Amino acid sequence: MEHERGAALLTVLLLVAVLAALSVAAMDMMRLSVRLEGNSRILTQSRYMMMGAETLARIRIGELRRRDRGRTTLAGNWNGQVHRLPVPGGMVSARISDATHCFNLNSLVEGESRDRVARPQGIKQFTALMEGLGIARDQARQIAAASADWIDSDTTPIESGGEDSLYARAEPPYRTANQLMVEPSELRAVAGVTPGIYRRLRPWLCALPTTDLSPINVNTLPVEKALLVDMLFNNQLGETQARAAIERRPADGWGSEHEFLSGPALGGLTPDGEANRQIRITTRYFGLDATADVGGVESEQSALLEAKDDGRVNLVARRWTVPE
Repeated sequence: MEHERGAALLTVLLLVAVLAALSVAAMDMMRLSVRLEGNSRILTQSRYMMMGAETLARIRIGELRRRDRGRTTLAGNWNGQVHRLPVPGGMVSARISDATHCFNLNSLVEGESRDRVARPQGIKQFTALMEGLGIARDQARQIAAASADWIDSDTTPIESGGEDSLYARAEPPYRTANQLMVEPSELRAVAGVTPGIYRRLRPWLCALPTTDLSPINVNTLPVEKALLVDMLFNNQLGETQARAAIERRPADGWGSEHEFLSGPALGGLTPDGEANRQIRITTRYFGLDATADVGGVESEQSALLEAKDDGRVNLVARRWTVPE
């Protein structure tokens, strides 16, 4: 009998221990569930607040275009300026910027959706930009050609490029996208692009939703991005001379593309045919970076906005993060 009572007592103690452990686990799960629900609620609230900042950005861009439809300048100190908006429980910060101070990776091709082919002028410009950034010419040409092959619609590699057969040998194997890039980060999958090269190129790249050759608004271009102007001249101008040209910008911007191109700093040089039309004095694409700190929870958003000729400002893309 004593033995049986001892066994029963041990069983009861084990059951109590198991129930206690289950109770603790249940309480932890309840606390985690409450915390997740709270974070989810705050995150949803933050996203709506950042979408409100997006609406304000669209209004601001519309005002910029209406103020002077003929040109987009830095008047009003809007480019890159951070605006902070107090909201219930925290703060939302928003920054509008010109989204065309970059090489458009999608300009490496031309043509319609299912019939896009490599564009020699885009490849030439991308090669020139990379050379200007200190990347060896042969390596730059290979990366530019491979990037065009990554985007174009066919499966036949161009000279120095690479299609599916090249990537099939990778570990693990993968295939080319054969469509426009949505993010510049896609360039990391292209043959020849090392992490070091990508870090060097990233500040100069964008993936606009068009195959148009990169539009460069010289009325808003910062001096430190003058290499983009030299790119249009196939590096014949030189970065120093390109910087000098931007530094001569009038306070209210150039009134026409011809006014910029005829400036003394360019020494009478002009870009090649198509590139000549890339010099702009207005901006079509704008970027928005927004952050929200609400209830101790931080969240981020980035968006690409397009200013239409009819005065509308449309959302092109929205990401619940900032560009890497």
